Amino acid sequence: MRVVIQRVSSATVKVEGDTVGEIGRGFLVLLGVRHGDTGEDARYLAEKTANLRVFEDEQGKMNLSLLEVGGAALVVSQFTLYSDTRRGRRPGFSEAAPPAEAEALYRHFVSALAGLGVPVATGRFAAMMDVSLVNRGPVTIIIDSEQRAK
Repeated sequence: MRVVIQRVSSATVKVEGDTVGEIGRGFLVLLGVRHGDTGEDARYLAEKTANLRVFEDEQGKMNLSLLEVGGAALVVSQFTLYSDTRRGRRPGFSEAAPPAEAEALYRHFVSALAGLGVPVATGRFAAMMDVSLVNRGPVTIIIDSEQRAK
């Protein structure tokens, strides 16, 4: 599993012009699922996301987590995070999990993040979405579940 986390002052996702998810201060989380990912990977990434210390403290240092600042997360599925661009000009997506498997783990991640106390909004799985954000900083962090100690 892979997450791309963008610290935002606001973020919105629309499907066919209708807002389906919206947050103020917090994280826009783009989530990719690949073959072989597990619920343990989802829980690991949810914990890392909730506790990632990239918000400023009183001294202006990135020292506070999403939980500590009372921020929210807008979680959007994005299979293209597992694109393969090594050959040709058109990316391949053979590493991405099939939709049913990916959706189950996407929902598991969302549930785990909410279970940690983070208010969570979502996009719509497998829909064509328009995502808008104001990236604060900018701050963008990428975390792979492969990084966890096994």
